[in-house]
Amino acid sequence: MTQEHYFSAEPTGEERRRYVNVSAAGRQFRLVASSGVFSADRLDPGTAVLLRKAPIPKEKGVYLDLGCGYGPIATALAASSGGVVHAVDVNARALELARENAKAHGLADAVIASTPDEVPDGVVFDEIWSNPPIRVGKAVVHELMETWLPRLAEGGTAWLVVAKFLGADSLQGWLTERGWDVEKHASQKGYRVFAVRRA
Repeated sequence: MTQEHYFSAEPTGEERRRYVNVSAAGRQFRLVASSGVFSADRLDPGTAVLLRKAPIPKEKGVYLDLGCGYGPIATALAASSGGVVHAVDVNARALELARENAKAHGLADAVIASTPDEVPDGVVFDEIWSNPPIRVGKAVVHELMETWLPRLAEGGTAWLVVAKFLGADSLQGWLTERGWDVEKHASQKGYRVFAVRRA
């Protein structure tokens, strides 16, 4: 039997649901997670560091949660900003959960959960938030960065969290070589939070 990963497009394993409590932007969110999606048993430590250390926007705008999973970042961004959040993932089960969690918190119209191909070409983002799927390999992560970072609006920021032992400093160097201004915004529990802007 082939092992399934959270980055499988169509998880086929039995769906085992559970609740995950998320604290962000001064609020508590009770989110539904499930087997077959990223970090289904608890809020991923990297995501927790990102939500704790990066400044969650309080103004309406257009935001991207890249690799949204069941939606902890998207839910927090939409609730805090009152703006629109494109929650993007390749995992169909994750997208369904992200929609369900947004609806449960009165954010159904604010969170647009979709595959990468479903995001209209003309949309640009005031901020991009991501705990990128480092374990899929550098080539895929680099492709994600090259695809989505250019869609930052003028003056926009991408907030990324990467574990130090999974190549945070390497990714920082790679982005810098490609002309991005990468600031190490915070470090906690073995994770780096980067603010990425146009140089």
